[in-house]
Amino acid sequence: MKEKIFEYIKKSEALAVELETGLCKRPALSPDSGGEGELEKCLFLEDWLRRHGITQLERYDAPDARAKGGVRPSLIATIPGKEDGPARLWIMSHIDVVPPGEASLWESDPWTVVQAEGGTGPDGKPLGRRIIGRGVEDNQQGLVSSVLAALSLVEQGIVPARTVKLLFAADEENGSAYGIDWLLKNHGNLFRKNDMILIPDSGDSRGESIEIAEKNLIWARFTTRGKQAHGSRPDQGANAHLAGAELAVRLHYDLMKKFSARDPLFDPGYSTFEPTKKEANVPNINTVPGEDVFCMDMRVLPHYPAKTVLAEIDIIKGKIEVKHGVSISYELPQCMESRATPEDAPLIRLLSKTIREVYGVEPKPVGIGGGTVAAYLRNAGIDSAVWARIENTAHQPNEYALIGNILGDAQVMALLMVEEEA
Repeated sequence: MKEKIFEYIKKSEALAVELETGLCKRPALSPDSGGEGELEKCLFLEDWLRRHGITQLERYDAPDARAKGGVRPSLIATIPGKEDGPARLWIMSHIDVVPPGEASLWESDPWTVVQAEGGTGPDGKPLGRRIIGRGVEDNQQGLVSSVLAALSLVEQGIVPARTVKLLFAADEENGSAYGIDWLLKNHGNLFRKNDMILIPDSGDSRGESIEIAEKNLIWARFTTRGKQAHGSRPDQGANAHLAGAELAVRLHYDLMKKFSARDPLFDPGYSTFEPTKKEANVPNINTVPGEDVFCMDMRVLPHYPAKTVLAEIDIIKGKIEVKHGVSISYELPQCMESRATPEDAPLIRLLSKTIREVYGVEPKPVGIGGGTVAAYLRNAGIDSAVWARIENTAHQPNEYALIGNILGDAQVMALLMVEEEA
């Protein structure tokens, strides 16, 4: 049976390019990025799947008046298995993409798939056959691999060991408020606690890294309010910029010292507290600003709860307020905690087994600082892993995906579908 599956996938290069081409020419940009959303791309995918024999499809539309059709659609394809529970296998990819960025940096039209061969990657290693275009790797590589894996069973009459659900989600690139977060809040009964969910949206070029944990994510926007004054009479004002600058420095160093634990699962293996965006205040040099705004990006090891970090921020903020005679408030554009998937979870054991068989590498569990949709699922009590063999060209000009990765990852996913246990 494995031989039949692998042979089908190996002969599916033209099918992979066909699907990638159709997906790429339909930009699925969030309204937040100036686009119309995912509807056109979702309709294309739904029709393509039906024409190729995957017919058990359900669409879930999150309302969004800004988007085409007034909705942000997510699509679920079901391939019934020998058993429907308690553990089903989900493979979740996303259909939205990011804008191309600076057009002059692209060597071809971002929305038209171009095939290429030869050359070397950023690490100097030779590249094989690849396709180029916005979204071809992020996240269409994982999407196409999951579809090829399913077709290798459906078209050959092979019934998976467990029911398989392919989830093609909206709005991953802009926070998932209309994607997985909306699905969990409005259709949470879709998922079961014992389900296993693979998210093929990140990894490394060898396919070794299985992401099982994320740092807690805190984004903060601090507003300092003092009193504006002439640059020659700072004694008559309260310098909001000076107070904000000291706050940024104090938060960076004091929080690093306070939350100093190390964890080798992550790289870097410590919490980070970085001042980032700085907004403009006064337009001229000789005015002491009465208001100042800066932002921080904080990635905190999971064993420090966000509320503990925020309590320490409040203490430091209070000291700065007293010292400078200002008031400081802050808002949290993002504050996300994430439980980890256990290293010995059935999903991790099964995924590790199939990666070894297909790629001949030894998988390793890792933690990351970036936030993924896995956090929503883990917080709902569902074990999830983020994995792919990937070149990490996402969001770059001339984004590309290796054909070998698309087909190889499809083999891994197909084995996940048919293997009885790890």
